[in-house]
Amino acid sequence: MTAVTDSPTATASDRQLEAHRKELTGYCYRMLGSPFEAEDAVQETMIRAWRGLDRFEGRSAMRSWLYRIATNVCLDSLKGRERRARPMDLGPAREPVIENMSTLPEVTWIQPVPDALVSDPAEQAVARETLRLAFVAALQHLPPRQRAALILCEVLRWSAADVAELLDTSVASVNSALQRARATLNETEIRDTDAPAELTAADRELLRQYVAAFEAYDIDRLTAVIRDDAFQSMPPIDLWLDGRDNIMTWWFGPGIGCAGSKVVPVGTANGRPAWAQYKPAEDGSDGYEPWAIQVVELSGGKIAEMTFFLDVETLFPLFGVPLDYTELQ
Repeated sequence: MTAVTDSPTATASDRQLEAHRKELTGYCYRMLGSPFEAEDAVQETMIRAWRGLDRFEGRSAMRSWLYRIATNVCLDSLKGRERRARPMDLGPAREPVIENMSTLPEVTWIQPVPDALVSDPAEQAVARETLRLAFVAALQHLPPRQRAALILCEVLRWSAADVAELLDTSVASVNSALQRARATLNETEIRDTDAPAELTAADRELLRQYVAAFEAYDIDRLTAVIRDDAFQSMPPIDLWLDGRDNIMTWWFGPGIGCAGSKVVPVGTANGRPAWAQYKPAEDGSDGYEPWAIQVVELSGGKIAEMTFFLDVETLFPLFGVPLDYTELQ
């Protein structure tokens, strides 16, 4: 998406609007669960704001005004739509056999987002933590207005009075919505993690060992770095795996085609380390083909969760990596 500030004719108003794009994208992503829908929502917000600038006249802070517009755009988008989810939200873990695989449409799934698209390095740790895939998925259980109230109050630290003004409701209604939202989130049983806001030297060494073990497809080394109660999921496939033994059964059974893969770091996604995975070409040539964006969760000094997002046609460009592995060489 091209920002208006990239234009030589950009005005001070253009630049003032664009200064809020990244934080608005983070807000819309938490509301919608898709970076593509979030970017579309922010673009629509900017268009509406630009058209209304002559009527704005500074009656409220521009940031609040933009959030009001973005909230209305998101609420419109969410009308009559099923919530996005993760595989573990749709049913229990199943045996690691190929017969248990089913592919569901893209609109079913929470999608990963590059941190660079939605947050600044200096952003408060609590805000980064609320980009976790599990937290974003939990938010989708909330009715849209409750979702907006919770994000604005507990992620962005708005006052209940400010949120009430934005949502055209009372402070009592906002507080009631927050209470119901917290109760719903408590019922979703978001898995606890002790992952630090910033990676330690030990974390970076663990990730180095994981990458080396994965590329070598060494079961002993992989077993050493993955928790025995780890999870794995592979959207848009609805099958998810619970426990290291089941994960290893999959990797060295139906998933054996990933042996010999190359993984390329793509920074962080949803506040967690991420890589682009290229697996050996199925035609038997020496080449590699794009396979997944991997996002991993750390806990207890080991890998606690691995999500392999297989929609490479849209996600590789989003994370700035080519579909053709030879372009990296």
